[in-house]
Amino acid sequence: MNYKQNQRIEQMNEFTLVVGVDIAKHKHVARAQDYRGIEIGKPCTFDNSRSGFTHLWKWTRSVMEAHCKTHVVFGMEPTGHYWMPLAQFLRHEGVPVVLVNPLHVKRSKELDDNSPTKNDVKDARVIAQLMKDGRYSEPQIPQGIYAELRVGMNIREQLSKDLLQVKGRIHNWLDRYFPEFLTVFKDWEGKAAQSTLRHFPLPEDIVQRDAEGIVQVWRVEVKRAVGIKKPLSLLKWLRSLSGFSPE
Repeated sequence: MNYKQNQRIEQMNEFTLVVGVDIAKHKHVARAQDYRGIEIGKPCTFDNSRSGFTHLWKWTRSVMEAHCKTHVVFGMEPTGHYWMPLAQFLRHEGVPVVLVNPLHVKRSKELDDNSPTKNDVKDARVIAQLMKDGRYSEPQIPQGIYAELRVGMNIREQLSKDLLQVKGRIHNWLDRYFPEFLTVFKDWEGKAAQSTLRHFPLPEDIVQRDAEGIVQVWRVEVKRAVGIKKPLSLLKWLRSLSGFSPE
């Protein structure tokens, strides 16, 4: 047992209510106990909503008053993002929130009944027991501008991943159906290149046009000067491959 774990255990005393919460998508389950591991009160099932959190807090206050507890500590698994609304609610109420390792919960749940099966009520009890033994960590929940910055960074990271996936799909499509495209256009992200893909997505669509017709389509969407060199090069490539003599 390390020094930090000893410190966590020492924070629990006879006036502490230890509440373990099993997190799910729609409904959570909470169970309370004292610092020795003796369960107090009945389990509380509540919705993952503002009204559900208020119900949990009323249940917590009633248990504290009935058993002469002066402060409470909540613990939960960091299950996806579903734990965050509850953690923020409790933080606004001035209640400390700690996190337990899901792997520890999985390994510890068979100690009570020799069964590793998952059960929401059982898991809430296991979480509370791990808290009692000091096997938890204290999350750093950003506030104010720092919370907004974290959300912005997460959104940017997800958008970057989505953009890479889209680019990969476009390159896959070009390699399959239009490999000649990048021999004329250096980059498919250019305005003329995107206009071509939008109006002439397949080689057969290009072959059926003449160079002047392609340039006229470009001039509608591309503001800078558009020459006839590129459409002629593209037509030359495609018609030579399809057996046509280029113009």
